[in-house]
Amino acid sequence: MPSPTFCWRKRVDCEMKKTADVSHDADSSAPSSPFLIVATTQGDAASHALARARAFAEPLLSSVTLDTGENTLAHADAMAAILKSIGGSEDMQAASYLVYACDHLNKPQEVIAKAFGDNFAALAVETTKLVRVQHQARQAQVANARASTAIPMAQTAAAQTENVRKMLLAFSRDLRVVMLRLASRLQTLRYFAANKHLPMLAGLARESQQVFAPLANRLGIWEIKWEMEDLAFRFQEPETYRQVARLLDEKRSEREAHVQYIRTRLEAELNAQGLVATVQGRPKHIFSIVKKMRGKSLNFDQVYDIRALRIVVATVPDCYAALSWVHDQFTPIANEFDDYIAKPKSNGYQSLHTVVRDKTGQPIEIQIRTQAMHDHAEHGVAAHWAYKEAGTKGYAGVSASSTYDAKIAVLRQLLAWQRDLSGQQEADVFDDRIYVLTPEAAIVELPQGATAVDFAYSVHTNLGHRCRGARLDGAMVPLNTPLKNGQTVEVTVAKEGGPSRDWLNADLGYLVSHRARSKVRAWFNALAMGETVAKGREIVEKLMQREGKTAIKLVDLASQLGFNSADALFEVVGKDEFSLRNIEILLRPPEPPPSHDDYLPLKKPRSPANPAQGGVLVVGVDSLMTQLAKCCRPAPPDTICGFVTRGKGVSVHRTDCSNLREMVAKNGERVIEVEWGQRPAATSAVYPVDVAIEAADRQGLLRDISEVFAKEKMNVIGVQTQSLKNTAWMTFTVEVSDAGRLAKVLGIVAELSGVRAARRR
Repeated sequence: MPSPTFCWRKRVDCEMKKTADVSHDADSSAPSSPFLIVATTQGDAASHALARARAFAEPLLSSVTLDTGENTLAHADAMAAILKSIGGSEDMQAASYLVYACDHLNKPQEVIAKAFGDNFAALAVETTKLVRVQHQARQAQVANARASTAIPMAQTAAAQTENVRKMLLAFSRDLRVVMLRLASRLQTLRYFAANKHLPMLAGLARESQQVFAPLANRLGIWEIKWEMEDLAFRFQEPETYRQVARLLDEKRSEREAHVQYIRTRLEAELNAQGLVATVQGRPKHIFSIVKKMRGKSLNFDQVYDIRALRIVVATVPDCYAALSWVHDQFTPIANEFDDYIAKPKSNGYQSLHTVVRDKTGQPIEIQIRTQAMHDHAEHGVAAHWAYKEAGTKGYAGVSASSTYDAKIAVLRQLLAWQRDLSGQQEADVFDDRIYVLTPEAAIVELPQGATAVDFAYSVHTNLGHRCRGARLDGAMVPLNTPLKNGQTVEVTVAKEGGPSRDWLNADLGYLVSHRARSKVRAWFNALAMGETVAKGREIVEKLMQREGKTAIKLVDLASQLGFNSADALFEVVGKDEFSLRNIEILLRPPEPPPSHDDYLPLKKPRSPANPAQGGVLVVGVDSLMTQLAKCCRPAPPDTICGFVTRGKGVSVHRTDCSNLREMVAKNGERVIEVEWGQRPAATSAVYPVDVAIEAADRQGLLRDISEVFAKEKMNVIGVQTQSLKNTAWMTFTVEVSDAGRLAKVLGIVAELSGVRAARRR
């Protein structure tokens, strides 16, 4: 047998279709629904939206229940009554029924729009969507609380609570949605209070106290705030609630009547004294009493503001005149007077506070202020909620100067300007942020326009890197689709991989949040660094192979060169910022001088008729093998000196060579006199010479120096460069036939832009 819901849904859909067909046949220009005819009729019919909405929803809701067990139609009736009591318009009361009708219609937006208009349809659908989102979020929060340890649970619950609070406002641009949710939650609490045998839903009381009651307070809807706080507190701490209720030893109605009597008397007598005054008052509710006792560490008999009155007058002198009259008529309590007019609080709050006793001995707190002071306290940075909601330490005063608090102030003013909350009122004050859900119903805050990729990076960096697809409310969408408030976002990921470079292209719209962009840039920077390190490693390993030093550990090599790790060495080598010459010098220590028994025999004296071969002659010795030392690279006409090596003949050094000085100090007997020989005119001998250049690093520096050597017809056979902190060190190996001419060329190099020094090594 089909369910009642299915039958009524089918009936409504059929009636809508049937009416549309009849209307079309009768008059093609007529509306396609009898509901729409009524909704669009001007005058008296427009004022019956409440009755029509209830009649529309009754067959859909009368036989169904909410997850709390309450009949849905009864819940909607109670919501409408609550909204009426706080000044909600008839249209808003009508929306109470349409919200719950949405769950039982195939196409709620279309059906309600035809019957009542687009405004009602948007309100009902938006509120229904928010109900579902909050239900999911509450269930997820309860599950997380059970799975967490004590401290993380408290931190997670606090963060999630604030996100739910923000989401409620951000998701509800139309303030009527907020009002509907507040009325619905208050009715749910009343239902459980009236049915004491039913167990309260897990997390509902806490969410009511931490999210909905503060929201009502911030919007200035005190009637809902205090009742919701008391009911939520009653379910959370039943023993404490009953204890304080007993201490009050009178019913709420009696307290209210007493306060009303005092209020009326004060207002009448102050006006009789010539002071134009408005007196407001209400008794403290139970949760407020407990909160103050805990916040100030007070006993119950020390709480003097169980009954409180506020006197609003025209001027500051009138404040003090009213204070004087109050102290004459009642008995002031010593040490319970504060003058915040003469000495305002740090947040700008101003008022006179005093506590007096009436004829029955009951204490009454009285605040006296001007209208300007009252407006500032209610709507400015010293608003009542700004310091009362700050926690147990909040009574010292808290400045509500954040952007979020400013937006709340805007919402409160909008509510005051248009109390009836008619159709076109919107508060687009949260357009810069959106709130979406994970598949587990955790709330994620993102900037407006954010995409599924932004969402993935906000959850976890690695999730963002591997993000490859997205579903919004179960439907596949492109990754650059902007998210909307309340959507459930699910991303599909690859097992490995990284982000796409397209994500950094602002025109493609993949990323909006600064955090996500930073993570993607960091990934590509790390990728480039890895390639650089790999390149440097390859260069260093090849060099060590050429030098036959593969047994040396790379970590040890890097340490000897002054680097903290091998990768640090590979990085600068891969960037061409470190000269391989430094590694070669480390791998090629000076050759040890030969021992005495390794002397080479000098047998043949050289004759003048037998000149030297190779451009260098050893005095007194003919055809002895010689080689030019690589450490100092001598060239004519340098003053030179020979040193007898082991098995390699005579090594020729410049006389100012530091290596030569060390060898002479150890084995002076190996020194031998040498001189430059003369080559036949047909040959042109050249010698490799190292030149060291220090310069400010700039674009084109290497090219300019190379051009100087080219113009001077000096062949460059090797270049090593290193750049650190905008300073370039370069070593050029050039071939010269005459070292004396090199000085002239270095003088030209030294005149180039940015060159600080140019010298022969």
